[in-house]
Amino acid sequence: MYIEQLYTGCLAEAAYYIESEGEAIIIDPLRETEPYIEMARARKAKIKYIFETHFHADFVSGHIDLAHKTGASIVYGPTAKTTYDTIEAKDGQIFELGKIKIKVLHTPGHTPESSCYLLFDENGKENSIFTGDTLFIGDVGRPDLAQKSGEITAEDLAATLYDSLRVKIMPLSDHITVYPGHGAGSSCGKKMSSETSALLGDQKQTNYALGDISKEDFVKELTTGILPPPQYFSKAAAQNKSGYKSIDELFESSLKALTPDQMDSSKSLILDTRHQDDFRKGHIKDSWFVGLDGQFAPWVGALIEDLHQPIIIVAEVGKEREAIMRLARVGYDNVIGYLEGGIETWFNAGKSTETLNSISPEEFAIKGAGQDVILDVRKPSEYADAHIAGSQNAPLDFFVNTAEMHTNGKLAIHCKGGYRSVIAASILKSKGAAVIDIMGGFDELKKTNLPIGKTEVV
Repeated sequence: MYIEQLYTGCLAEAAYYIESEGEAIIIDPLRETEPYIEMARARKAKIKYIFETHFHADFVSGHIDLAHKTGASIVYGPTAKTTYDTIEAKDGQIFELGKIKIKVLHTPGHTPESSCYLLFDENGKENSIFTGDTLFIGDVGRPDLAQKSGEITAEDLAATLYDSLRVKIMPLSDHITVYPGHGAGSSCGKKMSSETSALLGDQKQTNYALGDISKEDFVKELTTGILPPPQYFSKAAAQNKSGYKSIDELFESSLKALTPDQMDSSKSLILDTRHQDDFRKGHIKDSWFVGLDGQFAPWVGALIEDLHQPIIIVAEVGKEREAIMRLARVGYDNVIGYLEGGIETWFNAGKSTETLNSISPEEFAIKGAGQDVILDVRKPSEYADAHIAGSQNAPLDFFVNTAEMHTNGKLAIHCKGGYRSVIAASILKSKGAAVIDIMGGFDELKKTNLPIGKTEVV
């Protein structure tokens, strides 16, 4: 028996490769299929099943493409209805893989169809459980992503999850390993650990959701203080349920080199994926910055409302395919090309460029920036913990709804370290706002003599 966790930091997502006697399964694969196919080929195994723990909202799965390319069957838990061929497994159904077995445990709560997969080793002993978004290390999945108006509430799903955990998971042996679908950094929970696996016995001792907590308190805990989900979540879930463009077709239509004269910002969004320092020094007018060095895909998903928005990529030479792939992971399939030769081609063609007006924290503390407003684009909890006195909190998470409110006056923008603030500044600048980026963010600002304020988290 062989188990490998395939963790993707940008999405804080874990897929799994499991193999026995030349047969393999993939659990919750990402959009790109070749890594899984190549892994099976290298190990001389055949992919037999693709198990999905639920209809993912934070990324577009690769299950459909992978099934087409390998002949593997897609398996969902009970109540999962799709427009493509799947096995809708029954609760308790057993699947055989070489000398091991996998049992379906229907654990509704995060979503109605959410299921976990319990693995038994060659000796028939419980070995591990693949919990998707039902159980994380230190947390459980949020219950507000699968509601249907008038049918079910977040409170209903939270109560259902409470029962699922106690009936299906907590009775299992302490020695088994929990392999979750996400780790810290995902928007699918509130208190996830940076650890990506743990013994179930340890989780029974340390995870509040498996502790001595009443159903009423559990529901209150799960439904209090969660930020609204990123706007792309419902769209990604719909793609996972109904299908999407094949990855090969996507690359054929997207991986096209464009000259500077072919770049038209009036019809397409120019997305600059370089490092924020490079964007500060020079960029194409009205382009948006979201750097590949950060949580690129989730920020794109939070900020670009239209999945069908034509996008042109500006990237470091050699990073164009990566940018297209990471956009596809969250359902953005309408890249129409990339700037051939990177930004240097633009510069060499004599095309007009702009810089981002930036200032050091020390200079800002001494002279200010002549701003009307200091915008802190960190999360509400970060702002509440400590912030520059007099600043306004405008979380980047919700910029898609609030950016228009901040286009008047002079704005000095900062985040924690300097990545999110450049994203915000690029968006506001494209809308005509006068912006100044404070380099280094709050981490450096708090070292100056500027007064610090605190507020209570509401």
